[in-house]
Amino acid sequence: MILVILYVILGLVALVLLAAAVMPGKYLVEKSTIISRPSAEVYNKVADLHYYRDWNPWAKMEPDAQTSITGDPKHVGHKYYWNGKKIGEGSLTVRSAVPSKAINFDLVFLKPFKSEAIDAWDLTEVDGGTKVVWRNSGGFPFPIGRLMGPSITKQLNKQFEEGLQNLKEMCEK
Repeated sequence: MILVILYVILGLVALVLLAAAVMPGKYLVEKSTIISRPSAEVYNKVADLHYYRDWNPWAKMEPDAQTSITGDPKHVGHKYYWNGKKIGEGSLTVRSAVPSKAINFDLVFLKPFKSEAIDAWDLTEVDGGTKVVWRNSGGFPFPIGRLMGPSITKQLNKQFEEGLQNLKEMCEK
């Protein structure tokens, strides 16, 4: 009887690991909007991490989280660090910047699980404003991250839409 229970448990573990193995190991989330302001103004709100808490949905989710900002705003190495009960722990660091056109960040999560991603922003002048494209790509840790991948991606899509709407409202005030 104990042997049967052991085989059932091992079978379930194998099934979970197999399911995780066939789930996507990477993701890409991309959202865009038009903001009725020049690209230089939008760029300043995204590239200067002192504004991050004003529009970012994760910062708004836990306003009392511990945060710090280091480095020269809008330049490589400019960094936003957070640590909270709801939003976990991590950092966002400017990786590259082309003023008024693009900015890329390294996104590092330490808690609830370790993970890394690239956060990329493209700004294009269009008639009446700026087209803003926000992309995030990264990997899911095996096995739990992969099993949770579809729900994480769905949540990220909602949060990107919220973040872009917050940024739009802030810039257009």
